[in-house]
Amino acid sequence: MTTKQTLIPLALAGAFVAFATSAQAGCLTDAQAAELVAHYTAKTPAANPEDLSDADGACTRAKVNQLLAQRLGKVVGYKAGLTNPAVQKRFNTDKPVWGKLYEGMVLPSGATVDAAFGARPLYEADMLVRVKSTAINHARTPMEVLEAVDQVIPFIELPDLMVQAPPKLNGAGVTAINVGARLGVAGAPLPVPAYRAERFAMLQALADMNVSLADGAGARLGGGKGSDILDHPLNAVVWLAGALAQEGLAMQPGDLISLGSFSPLLPPKAGLAVTATYDGLPGAAPVRVTFK
Repeated sequence: MTTKQTLIPLALAGAFVAFATSAQAGCLTDAQAAELVAHYTAKTPAANPEDLSDADGACTRAKVNQLLAQRLGKVVGYKAGLTNPAVQKRFNTDKPVWGKLYEGMVLPSGATVDAAFGARPLYEADMLVRVKSTAINHARTPMEVLEAVDQVIPFIELPDLMVQAPPKLNGAGVTAINVGARLGVAGAPLPVPAYRAERFAMLQALADMNVSLADGAGARLGGGKGSDILDHPLNAVVWLAGALAQEGLAMQPGDLISLGSFSPLLPPKAGLAVTATYDGLPGAAPVRVTFK
């Protein structure tokens, strides 16, 4: 098999036969993007996209998203990834990345999910906000973000790094795979207060909160502070607004925005129950997922 061979899905009694390839430098070709998405659908590890520039990663993401939309349908929001310096270091980059969230990706708290929900499944403590106004696309401060959203939602994200060698991914490679968007479990939404003084209190609480993951026995699995994400978690949305604008995109009312990881990315195991708590954020209920 040569590195120029492409994956050719063949419909055989509802299955397909795939011939894997190693990705070439530069923006992936249409055939290579189709191969990546075929592996995503089959939950089998794809060849690493290697030696990509940031522009190559964005170009590949666009091709992958076009194909994902044909399979997954409506875009329901965006995820900002690599917003935590510790996670950036893991992927040898110093800036965030973004991907699209699709219909069916966000499950309710208490959901039971197959531990093998992806090719390279992981879980992390995260948070969502729901867009209220298109003013969010011009937000330059966390307060301006808070004024343009109507809900803050506890969230355990279930990303899938989906490649043969995840440790070799860099920022552009993470971009190319749509930032590993696969699934997530959302808790009870917290409404954004109507009064400005209460909003200031929520804003401070979001920065100061302690986010923690624990197993079914209460043993801590990981966590961090709100300010671990770009000094304030809502700065992830400020960054995202600018990044989307560069590509002619904008957040819309009703969109869900994933802010990034407050914890290390951890592998799920069958039988594991995981709860995320947000201590210091008044009214935030825990969010829970169980792996089978």
